Amino acid sequence: MPSLYVVADTPAGYGLFKASDRKLLKRDDLRAKLASVEAVTEALRLKSFEKFSSPTIALEEAAALVNGKVPPTLSELLATIKDPGEATIAIPDPRLSTGIRTLPGFEDTSIYASSSNDPKTEDIYRAIREHLNSLIPESHGTFEKVALGLSHSVHRHKLKFSADKVDVMVIQAVKLIEDMDRELNVYAMRTREWYGWHFPEMSKLISDHVAYSSVILTAGRRDGFPEADLTECLPEEIAEAVKSAAEISMGTDISDEDIENVQLLAAQVVQYSEYRAQISNFLENRMQALAPNLTALVGWLVGAKLIAHTGSLKSLALSPASTIQILGAEKALFRALKTKHNTPKYGIIYNSSLVGQASQKVKGKIARMLAAKTALGLRIDALGPLMNEDNEDETTKAVEQDDEEKSLFGITQRTRLENRLRVLDGKPMLPKGVAVGPDGQIKGGANAFAVSDTRGYNVGADGVANGTPKKPLIEEVLEQNDSEDEDAMDVDEDKKKKEKKKEKKSKSKATAEETAEPDYEKLAESLGLSVKKLKRKIEKGELNADGTPKDGKKKEKKRKRDDDAEEEEAAEADESSSKKKHKKKKSQKA
Repeated sequence: MPSLYVVADTPAGYGLFKASDRKLLKRDDLRAKLASVEAVTEALRLKSFEKFSSPTIALEEAAALVNGKVPPTLSELLATIKDPGEATIAIPDPRLSTGIRTLPGFEDTSIYASSSNDPKTEDIYRAIREHLNSLIPESHGTFEKVALGLSHSVHRHKLKFSADKVDVMVIQAVKLIEDMDRELNVYAMRTREWYGWHFPEMSKLISDHVAYSSVILTAGRRDGFPEADLTECLPEEIAEAVKSAAEISMGTDISDEDIENVQLLAAQVVQYSEYRAQISNFLENRMQALAPNLTALVGWLVGAKLIAHTGSLKSLALSPASTIQILGAEKALFRALKTKHNTPKYGIIYNSSLVGQASQKVKGKIARMLAAKTALGLRIDALGPLMNEDNEDETTKAVEQDDEEKSLFGITQRTRLENRLRVLDGKPMLPKGVAVGPDGQIKGGANAFAVSDTRGYNVGADGVANGTPKKPLIEEVLEQNDSEDEDAMDVDEDKKKKEKKKEKKSKSKATAEETAEPDYEKLAESLGLSVKKLKRKIEKGELNADGTPKDGKKKEKKRKRDDDAEEEEAAEADESSSKKKHKKKKSQKA
């Protein structure tokens, strides 16, 4: 009968127990037999105990057990078993059975794992955990403290605790920025309305809220504008315009107490703006460390809003692309489903620069493609380190990567989306290495990719092999003579064409001189009209330039008809007269 060994994992190390009864796992009254401490210590005797040398090793061993691997300390403990092929081993986790069978000598070992399918093995381990201090006297009752410290370490390891990987900071920061934007807008508008009673013209000259508040803090009332130095707050042109407007302002006068309160409010606007810029810088850096691919695709602010909307980076990474596309438009989605209308095409992702660059017809397509690439980038950001946690080499490489290598997927996919957007808008694709700004314009200017002229082939540098030119052949001479004759013929034809053109020009000049303005005085005398009336009738179209009257189209048609009728009558009369003469001649002959 093979010996029965029981492997127990404790917070302080591994214990190997040998059962006094080899048929212990086959007893039906096992739970009743292991009810007391004396029965447990008699049934299970400690053979060896491998203690963890440090808390770090204890954490590594616990992490390996969770992943179903046999750690080094446990393999050393199992090596103390003689004839493992003939022994029977009970283990606390069924996932360890595969790893133990890979050890040398344990291929044919029968293994019992503590699980719901094997209640007798569970009863043994329940008794070991209950009477652990009695079974291992070396512990001196310190298992509870060691277990507490190890549990904290394991949970930190599972959570992957890192100052750069905490998405709670991102959620709180982006919500703070949204709240500060609302408060800043209210404070700035209140400052403009309050100070506008004293200097209303300045509100149109300065559109920036921070610059407006800074001018109030620097100059105070209108009386202080001529002496105030506004170049720190405004450009020189605008500063001069503000000073000139202060001299002729139509605002009311205010007291010193009023201007002090207005300046206190303006100081709040400036301080809030500075703090908001600081929080924005913090959020941008944290997003670059937390989700570099998401930041490269949609930007740090839109990415932070997406994470805050779902609650965590992991939950956002587990969402499909269709959900990411309409995050933030849930009310519109359910309203459309309820009323059976078209569902929304985008939510928070609408504020990204790629969707903003697209035309109205293409916004839905770009939002769908961007959501698909964002889903892939999120899974790389959130789940990439967890997938490689078992491989130490890959984890060390991931730590040594810089920001550009981490966000390589996001940068490449954004370039593809920009090219796709340009194709949909009918624009040429971008060459490799070209950066595009948020407004869709190419960075680097028009001459960033100017191509220089290539050097051509110099025909004059060719030389003759023997230094003496070859004599032309007979055919070449004939071809040269024919070409000379053809050239001469072409020259003669060109001369003739030029002469014809000159003749046409001279004729046109002569006709133009003939058709020059007539002598209006002679025409007026011949027609019995004054010169003015003659010119008016010519301008109106009643008379021609030579003084003959102009008829309308209808009159011309009637004249033509009358002329044709007269010609026909004359022709008929001629025919009838000729017939009569012919008859007379016949009668005379007869």
